[in-house]
Amino acid sequence: MPLDITKHFVAVPTEFKLKNNTSCSWKVTVKLMNGRVTLDQGWATYAAVHQIKIGYMMTFKLLTPDTLKVIIFDDDGIEVVNKCRKHDEAFAAKE
Repeated sequence: MPLDITKHFVAVPTEFKLKNNTSCSWKVTVKLMNGRVTLDQGWATYAAVHQIKIGYMMTFKLLTPDTLKVIIFDDDGIEVVNKCRKHDEAFAAKE
C-alpha cells in the first residue's frame, strides 16, 4: 500500500472491503508492519481468484473509511475485468 495512506486515517482500520470493477467485494485484514500498511488475511485468496500476476499493477481508491476500489491492470497496461467467482466465504464481504 502507498506509504501516505495512513494520512487519511486517525487510526488505520483493521479491515478493508475491496471492491473491484464488477462490484464484487472482498474482506481483507490490515496489518501495520515497519510503519507500512499491508493487506493480510484474505489478500492471498483475492490475488489468486483475480489471477494477479507479477508485473500487474493495481490502483487503490479510498471510497469510504473502510472500503477501497481496486482496479487491476495486466503487464500490457490493460484493465483486467474478472467476473465474481466462487471464493472462500470467510472473506466474502457482506453487502
